[in-house]
Amino acid sequence: MTKVHILVEGQTEETFVRELLAPYLLQKDIAVQATLAATKRVKRGPIFKGGVVSYGRVRNDLLRLLRDTSVIRVTTLIDFYGLPKDFPGLDSMPDASCYDKVAHLEKAFKKDIDREKFLPHFSLHEFEGLIFTSPKAIADVFPGSGPRKVEKLETIRSSFNSPEEINDGPTTAPSKRIKEIFSDYQKAFHGPLVAQEIGIDSIREKCSHFDHWLSELESLSCT
Repeated sequence: MTKVHILVEGQTEETFVRELLAPYLLQKDIAVQATLAATKRVKRGPIFKGGVVSYGRVRNDLLRLLRDTSVIRVTTLIDFYGLPKDFPGLDSMPDASCYDKVAHLEKAFKKDIDREKFLPHFSLHEFEGLIFTSPKAIADVFPGSGPRKVEKLETIRSSFNSPEEINDGPTTAPSKRIKEIFSDYQKAFHGPLVAQEIGIDSIREKCSHFDHWLSELESLSCT
């Protein structure tokens, strides 16, 4: 059995890994374990988890996970949107497509961690980009949603070539767009429910960056 650690940004991603991704990859003899990013460590006290507050804390978490000699890879599930300014590569971001930008950041991330077992991955542009794979599935988790709200979601989705390309503006990021339509949207609760309804295979079909990441993880089953 191949073992993989995934450092996740928050409870939404932790639930997604535990309830969807882990069973999916287990079919390929890959055991994945999600670890919440630490926001604060207190000497002789509790560790506060959930959220990415600085690159330094992420780096420390990763180096700690990389010390586990039983794992084949340590990877990440962190939003591209809203990254702290001290992440490597942000100060030299190319004027390019979102796919080229995230590839640039992942390359800089990999170089800074400098460990063979490390596989960097950012969600484009955030977790909610994945669930825009199916606007109807988003609406379905809100009882009583009318066709008008589905239409609004469909209009957003059809404005982009891929759900992952729904952008990273402070009012136009995927989560902000969903919240505008469904004011009671709760990321950690509704996000994994929608993803469950859609299914990993359908998400992979529409989200090439996510698909590439999973393909790299799947290749480890032969390691």
